Amino acid sequence: MLAGAEPLSLPARPELTGGRRIGVLLTHGFTGSPGSMRAWGEHLAELGYAVEVPRLPGHGTDWRDLNTRSWADWYGEVERVFEQLAAENDAVVVAGLSMGGALSLRLAADHADQVSGVVVVNPIVATKRFDVKLLPVLKHVVPALKGIGSDIKKADAVEQSYLHTPLKAIHTLFQALKLLVPDLAKVTAPLLYLRSTEDHVVDEVSEPIILRQIGSTDVTVIRLENSYHVATLDNDAQRIFDESAAFVARVTAD
Repeated sequence: MLAGAEPLSLPARPELTGGRRIGVLLTHGFTGSPGSMRAWGEHLAELGYAVEVPRLPGHGTDWRDLNTRSWADWYGEVERVFEQLAAENDAVVVAGLSMGGALSLRLAADHADQVSGVVVVNPIVATKRFDVKLLPVLKHVVPALKGIGSDIKKADAVEQSYLHTPLKAIHTLFQALKLLVPDLAKVTAPLLYLRSTEDHVVDEVSEPIILRQIGSTDVTVIRLENSYHVATLDNDAQRIFDESAAFVARVTAD
């Protein structure tokens, strides 16, 4: 495992949350690692929330490892961690960046009765990129293309991510997203949607799909004006931390 890619697990401190045990699951993006979510998780843990940031299978090691994994592996891991949080806490909020946002929406659709809220940062559910249509063939021709990580405006910030985008792995992502979109109506938990105004990884196609098809009637949209895709490490990180903390407190209030 690469240094800094370790999963994060921090216990609940119910004395800080009115005696209730509240869990938050944070999920990183494709080719990224828990390092992109660590500061966010530590901020929430300081407020008393139980925080879990799993390392998705194939991540934080070598891009070739990721090419042997699929959406089923990533979702299986976040679902396992979610079920653990749900068993140990009174309420659980799920949150994610990019693909982590899609995984969070999938959890909220499949476990609508157990998810108290959903927070997504620059989530992806679709794309206008033409080369994605070529993945069924392209993945057999070349193993990977140029990496998509570390799209950050802040000069001194770097995301720990792969320098390659494994094509077999990302093809399974887009296959799964096609199944997620029609199930967005099953997401009924409150949604906090944070979106960078300039994002060089996730294009503008996903936002209207999510906001139009989401089943929730409690939706808050916040624009991140000074960050690129990996906003959790960018200039608007503190705003993400503060807005999500207020959201978690609101949607888990007894």
